[in-house]
Amino acid sequence: MNVIVVGVGFMGAGLAQRLCRQGFSVTAVDHSQEALDALGAGFTGARVLGVGFDRDVLERAGIERASAVVSCMGSDEANIVVAHVARSAFRVPRVIARLHDLSKAETYRRLSIQTVSPNAWGVSRICELLTYQQLDGVYELGSGEVQLVRADVPALLDGATVRELTAVGEVQVTAVSRGNETFIPTQGTVLADGDIVYAAVASTASRKFKQMFGIEG
Repeated sequence: MNVIVVGVGFMGAGLAQRLCRQGFSVTAVDHSQEALDALGAGFTGARVLGVGFDRDVLERAGIERASAVVSCMGSDEANIVVAHVARSAFRVPRVIARLHDLSKAETYRRLSIQTVSPNAWGVSRICELLTYQQLDGVYELGSGEVQLVRADVPALLDGATVRELTAVGEVQVTAVSRGNETFIPTQGTVLADGDIVYAAVASTASRKFKQMFGIEG
């Protein structure tokens, strides 16, 4: 898989280095030679010096052969341009852009560009920690359409089976922690008070999932 990472600041550099270690073919693009050099000797991918939203620079980076482009520059406007060019002009199959200003999310959505926002994640995570009682969001998949949720099994569900907590297309229990053991359950697995359940929950079914666990709100 050929991946172009545009902008190798803190986030972009970490992503480029990790993808390289995982065996991806990575090309890092940045306007700063210093930033490219900072990737270090351990980075075995290609490095292209230039402004990331310049078509000539993207072509030198091999965008015609790219399987994915990730734009991690410090400007939302620049990221939008890179993502839009990659999507519309070069038909790159997968395009992801870092989002700094959450108010610009609608612009990305209209262009069908997937975004990643550490700011949005941070806000959500802090709210979860402040309001946590029996249920905690662990991870968002896609653009938030599905969440991996952690929930403590209450006394009212002691003796219930995983099947009773399953709603096809909406709620799927993926793992159960009991004592020091975590395992993948079957539909017939019997839950006990004090177990911890991990479930994939559609955003539209979050209320239903809370009701299953007797959680208000």
